[in-house]
Amino acid sequence: MNNPVLACYGLAKTYSEGASRVDVLNHIELEINASEMVAIVGSSGSGKSTLLHLLGGLDKPSHGRVLLNGKNLQHVSEVEKCQLRNRYLGFVYQFHHILPEFSALENVGMPLLIRGEEPALIEQKAAHILEQVGLQDRMKHRLGQLSGGERQRVAIARALVSEPLCVLADEPTGNLDPHNAERVLQLFFDLQKSRKTSVVMVTHDPAIAQRAQRIMRIQDGKLVEEKK
Repeated sequence: MNNPVLACYGLAKTYSEGASRVDVLNHIELEINASEMVAIVGSSGSGKSTLLHLLGGLDKPSHGRVLLNGKNLQHVSEVEKCQLRNRYLGFVYQFHHILPEFSALENVGMPLLIRGEEPALIEQKAAHILEQVGLQDRMKHRLGQLSGGERQRVAIARALVSEPLCVLADEPTGNLDPHNAERVLQLFFDLQKSRKTSVVMVTHDPAIAQRAQRIMRIQDGKLVEEKK
C-alpha cells in the first residue's frame, strides 16, 4: 500500500487560558492518500479549522505528530517546514490573505516566485489557473477592484498553481455563488484525476461533503468517519 501524502497520529491541541485548559482536539488519527478528497464536518467551534492549521504545519500540536510526504513536521527546522509547505501543500483558508499591493496574477504566482521559477513560466502558469477559475478578465486587477467571491477564487488559484500533493481548504466555496462554487469543486475533482492531488476540505454543506470519498466528523474533540 502507498504511503499517505499527509497523516497525523495521536494529534491533540490544548489551549491554556489563565488557569483553565481547553482541549480542542484529542488523539486525532487521519491518513490522506493520493488523489483522495476528504470532507471534514462538525459544529461551529468543534476544531475543524484548528485541525487544518495543524495538518498544514501552521500551528504546533500539544501532542502527536504530522507527517507530510513522510516527513515529520515536528522534526524539521522552520525553514525546511516552509519549503515542504511550498512544495507539497496548497492552502485555501477563510481569510484569503491576498496581498493588496499586487495584482491577481502576481498574487497567484507568488508560491512559484518563492520557489525560484522563471518569471515567464510563473506568469504562464498563473494565467492558466486564473482562466480555469473564470478570472481571465481580472488578472491585472488588485484587491480593491475585486469582489469577495473573486478574491476567494484568486486564493484558490494561488493554492493550486504549484500543483501540490494536497490542498487544505477551509470552506473554499463559502463566498461563491452556486455557478462559481461548482466551477471550483470541478477544478478540485479534475486535479484529483489528472495530477492525483488530494483535498482535505472543511465544509458545512452536506451536499458538498457527500461528493467526497470520505466524510470525517469532529465531535467532542474526536475524529470519526461517517457512513455515506
